[in-house]
Amino acid sequence: MTLETLNLILLGGIVLGALYALMATGLALVWTTLGIFNFAHGTFIALGAYIAWQIASTEASGAGLLAGAAVSIIGMFVIGMLVYYLLIKPFERSPDIVVKSVITTLAGATILENVINLVWGPRNRQLSPLLGGDMSLFGITISRNEMAVVALALVILAALGVFLQRAPLGRAMRAVAQNREAAQLMGIDVERLYAIAFGLSAALAALAGILIGSTRFMNPSMGSDPLMKALIVVIFGGIARFTGPIYAAFIVGLLEAVMTYLVGLYWSPTVLFAIMIVVLVAKPEGLFGRYRKSV
Repeated sequence: MTLETLNLILLGGIVLGALYALMATGLALVWTTLGIFNFAHGTFIALGAYIAWQIASTEASGAGLLAGAAVSIIGMFVIGMLVYYLLIKPFERSPDIVVKSVITTLAGATILENVINLVWGPRNRQLSPLLGGDMSLFGITISRNEMAVVALALVILAALGVFLQRAPLGRAMRAVAQNREAAQLMGIDVERLYAIAFGLSAALAALAGILIGSTRFMNPSMGSDPLMKALIVVIFGGIARFTGPIYAAFIVGLLEAVMTYLVGLYWSPTVLFAIMIVVLVAKPEGLFGRYRKSV
């Protein structure tokens, strides 16, 4: 392996890690706040990308990618809240909410994917890049667009971290995630925060979809693979800390880049899942999680 090849693998892993961090953070937000896994998250990624493409490519509007992204993020925030109210809230007090949420979010994902197929068709599409051209880094030529994707993803994650740590709404969401009953006693509107958490998760999925769509082709089922990678990342990093999935995302991204080089694109997901199983057995709370013993 030459130094140039190593640099290409590392840079490719960083780009993947930035995308996975956005996907996994949105998924973990719902997981930590509501205690459920949203199987519609992958479809949120695809729908967000297609909405942005529709606005950006409509000649009559004269709008570009920025306008498309803005409409997509706002629209997906609203859609995320609607999904909560329609598919999750009716079963919130059910003792088997976890099982029912799996069924309802899978059904929601299927419906939304069929909507994408119906509206835009199965044909591949692609968003325009954030930046055009190439640049030289560490002696190799890389895409400016990929560097812009990494930079933008890091800025978004930093802004989300500040929001959760400093903003009153963000602190309220953390309080609900830690102890719902105590948060209710403090006067926090838990159901409203659940809806907002779903909306923020969908907005982050839209951002991830837009960044993916600017680097590769889009199709209606484009969210399936990111959903599985986001799941691996969340399991790797744990959900006890906001930064856990972010660190894990870059580890998974680098592992995938290395495995793709060593064993090929076909076998790299198998290796990732094998590593995930080892992590679950050795450290069930995740690499960056904290074990909490129940009494």
